[in-house]
Amino acid sequence: MEVLSVASEVFPLVKTGGLADVAGALPAAMKPHGVRMRTLLPGYPEVTRKLKKAERIGGFDNLFGHPASILAASHDGLDLLVLDAPALFDRDGGPYVDKAGLDYPDNFRRFAALSLAAAEIAGGILSEWTPDLVHVHDWQAALTPVYMRFGPARATPVVITIHNIAFQGRFGPQVFPELALPPEAFSVNYVEYFGDIGFLKGGLQAADAITTVSPSYAQEILTPEFGMGFEGLLSSRLTRLTGIVNGIDTDVWNPQTDPHIAANYGASSMKKRAANRKALSAHFGLDDTPGPIFCVISRLTWQKGMDILAEVVGDIVGNGGKLVVLGSGDPALEAAFQTAAAVHPGRVGMVTGYNEPLSHLMQAGADAILIPSRFEPCGLTQLYGLRYGCVPVVARTGGLADTIIDANEAALAARVATGFLFSPVSDGGLRQVLRRVFSIYRQPKLWARLQAQGMKTDVSWNMSARHYADLYSSLLAKG
Repeated sequence: MEVLSVASEVFPLVKTGGLADVAGALPAAMKPHGVRMRTLLPGYPEVTRKLKKAERIGGFDNLFGHPASILAASHDGLDLLVLDAPALFDRDGGPYVDKAGLDYPDNFRRFAALSLAAAEIAGGILSEWTPDLVHVHDWQAALTPVYMRFGPARATPVVITIHNIAFQGRFGPQVFPELALPPEAFSVNYVEYFGDIGFLKGGLQAADAITTVSPSYAQEILTPEFGMGFEGLLSSRLTRLTGIVNGIDTDVWNPQTDPHIAANYGASSMKKRAANRKALSAHFGLDDTPGPIFCVISRLTWQKGMDILAEVVGDIVGNGGKLVVLGSGDPALEAAFQTAAAVHPGRVGMVTGYNEPLSHLMQAGADAILIPSRFEPCGLTQLYGLRYGCVPVVARTGGLADTIIDANEAALAARVATGFLFSPVSDGGLRQVLRRVFSIYRQPKLWARLQAQGMKTDVSWNMSARHYADLYSSLLAKG
């Protein structure tokens, strides 16, 4: 089975969030199921710099006003197709925003180009390869099935995965004439969305199957609270909607071999973990007093519940805990954690930005990871935490609820608990669960059992890849 995956970011080439991790790990996970996956992504500077021996295998004389090439390359086990369009993607900023943190004004054109290129590949533009099925990710690739419905690949099955329905790719109607779509595409059956253009909306209408990254999130987005305006559309396509929980790359995230941590360890050698705690404390300027170290690796936003966490920093410190934060986002929240670090020197540390190696050390050295998200389609950091013996403390929502077994009395007695769940998602709810965390942390044998059970959890792609393979097969059988 030949599958084209289309994503705006792919680890380890370019990453801003969990989408990149999934797009980077899924191809290898699908190989045992007879799926060869080639991944199309934009030719950002950080992508093209890392590629060696890239070969031009196709292209466009005029892709939204600019020439573009399709490059074939391999990198770190990934079979890649790169849309090399310097006028669209060779920017000094990030994939989506400029150096000032503002969206590029031509994002609609940039990701329409990615989608159109994918549709042309599905339609046979490459003499050497044509996919049997196309799998697109999030709004940046969501116009692919729309273009396909009006082109030669109209019969090729398409799967669209929603990683976060809050990001929808919505633009004003004035951009429609630039999208190279026929007039009938500007309708409720395709991209028209309350008078605007909706990239994700069009993809949800045109795709043959819709997946989300956890079963609970698939149910939540059918409600007004979590559907972000798409609950009606999704309810009308309920038979096409499936929740498949994410896995992680267990080779990249393996405490026994991880090159980014101070000391490698496994479930049978947890004493070695102390060296990582020491290195983590040194990096963030923490003192060496006992007590749990909580870590946060997150965008600092309202969705992630970071405003709630900022309210309880005093409780963490007051109970003998410490907090280390890695992330960026809302300037007010960044400032709140920087202030907390200044008010509690040696107890709270803050690093602003994105740092992949540091995130590994934090999982290896901290005792618990805090994820108080108001909604969370799947979440990956709690899966990394399980793998590293960094106990997840998470909101009871979406994929967090699907992947963590709460340390209540029954689960502890049955020795199946892997972390802590809390609700409501409020400062009161978080304070209440923190009291439970501190209580169990003060019982070393019980805490060690919680870590061990988490590390036994299968967080790989094994089961999820099988679900995707079954979905692909069912779509091809219908064709």
